[in-house]
Amino acid sequence: MKKPTSLTIPAALAILAFAFAPAAPAQQAAPAKPPTPPEVWKDYNPDAGDFKEEIISEGTKDGIYSRDSYISAYVNGEEVRVYCKYAVKSDAKNAPGLLVVHGWTSMPAIDKEFLNDGWAVLAHDYCGKVAGRPHYTKYPDKLRYGNMDAKEGYRVKAKLPDKTDITDPKQTDDYLWYALQRRALSYLLAQKEVDKTRVGAKGYSYGGSLMWNLGMDPRVKAVVTYFGSGWTDFYRDKGLFMYKVPYVEPPKTPGEELLLSAIAPEAHAPYITAPTFWLNGSNDHHGGHERGETNFKKFQPSVPFSFAHQARGQHDTWKLGKGAKLWLEKYVLGKDVFWPARPVSEIKLGTDGVPEFHIKPGSAEKIVALDVFYAFKEPFNCDRLWMDAKAEKLGDTWVAKIPVLNVDDYVFSFANIRYPGEIVISSDFTAAIPSKLGKAVATKVFAADGSDSWTDVDVVEVAGAKGLRPNQQQGAACMLFGEAPRKAPEGAVMVFEFHCTEPQTFTLAVNGRYLADIEIKGSNDWQTLEIPAERLRFRADGDPLKSWSDAKSTSLRPKQAPGITSNITWITFKDPKWKVPRNE
Repeated sequence: MKKPTSLTIPAALAILAFAFAPAAPAQQAAPAKPPTPPEVWKDYNPDAGDFKEEIISEGTKDGIYSRDSYISAYVNGEEVRVYCKYAVKSDAKNAPGLLVVHGWTSMPAIDKEFLNDGWAVLAHDYCGKVAGRPHYTKYPDKLRYGNMDAKEGYRVKAKLPDKTDITDPKQTDDYLWYALQRRALSYLLAQKEVDKTRVGAKGYSYGGSLMWNLGMDPRVKAVVTYFGSGWTDFYRDKGLFMYKVPYVEPPKTPGEELLLSAIAPEAHAPYITAPTFWLNGSNDHHGGHERGETNFKKFQPSVPFSFAHQARGQHDTWKLGKGAKLWLEKYVLGKDVFWPARPVSEIKLGTDGVPEFHIKPGSAEKIVALDVFYAFKEPFNCDRLWMDAKAEKLGDTWVAKIPVLNVDDYVFSFANIRYPGEIVISSDFTAAIPSKLGKAVATKVFAADGSDSWTDVDVVEVAGAKGLRPNQQQGAACMLFGEAPRKAPEGAVMVFEFHCTEPQTFTLAVNGRYLADIEIKGSNDWQTLEIPAERLRFRADGDPLKSWSDAKSTSLRPKQAPGITSNITWITFKDPKWKVPRNE
């Protein structure tokens, strides 16, 4: 018989202690990842529910049938009455469809160019109640945040009105607007004249921001987005620009993480299926020039894309040709439209140490024009001065000298390439610090008359003296007031000299936010104005500009007012000087 195993008292106590010890705490689960856009939209059916169409007006004139109506959309368990405008040729059958999405607080409008070309066009309102408008989209009280007018609604981005973080992407105003445009698309597809296999969309300004969501909708064959590209929430709003030195990104709140993962336009890029064309102004106020381009680096390889930036453009694309229409004709209508391949570009040092922009375009044999632009160090795209550089063709590559002021500051460059059919595309935004490329030298010298540091000006001679005249009705701007040769001393006033034979009023803006309206009397002689810093007021709260030495950029543009005529020759001015009044 086997002896029983003996246990010492301490060993027995140890076993009992182990038996009655509390269970080890389970390893904490990692926080759930925020949802991606496809996960947000997987359960949303834009076709669900009756439209409950209410026709406000309809009729046929000059062969065009038009209809204004309200339809119902169902979002977050609520019913929204969406105001829509629809137009199509009265005899149309199997017409291609186009959804047009307007900008911030704008009104829906039919694109007559597409309409006259045989497209069925639908535009809907999403900005909600605005004083004076008889028709607008009607949000129920629980979705009041859909109204853009601050008197009627409020914004929900990363935080709720009580300042707590959002916990569901469906709480945001953008989710609501995304849902409405998808419902409007369903309404367009329901029209008897529309070919459901040929439908495209385009959005302008904030409508451009919404396009990145619609580009995921398989019903859309191609989209065109103007200006809006994302990168406003968190990034622009906190001044987190790609080439800011030093670049320090603060931690994101849970609401920001959720917004940027699930709702922000840039979050949609990896999931877009529609060929996408982006038109933008290099100095536009949306998410930025270079950041917007990064969206396309996340596209699936099979999805076509292209983009074009109007150099020195703000909310302007009028120099960018007819590419938007051709893009939709190519990818929606299936037309055999030539579209150039993407160019390849980089910044190098020349043998003399001067930075150069090198670009190898696609379809080089078809190029009509190639223009190169460059700018210095400014991380905020709205404040950049883009200067022209002359490009020389060397084999299959174009090379342009881009001389710099400081070899340790960033230099930026890109090119616009014009092809037959008025197609314009831009090369990638390219950046480099010359001193990191090798033995770089600084050779940039600005003209004494300021002609190469103001945008959109011509050098003219008036009354025997040279001056600068804006060559566009929008006015002129200088983005280099923070540079050493231009920086104002403390206490200085700006001295401007003008020549204008007719009375005029213009708006002077500093850093895009401090404004003053300046009146000029008509005269055959040059006039001098001394403008103290405090005359300029912040557009939001009226606080004065503290010092001209704080100025990084300034612009002047005609002021549209009753009795004032503005045209492209509205004023001629000399490059401003600084004056420091003496204390008597």
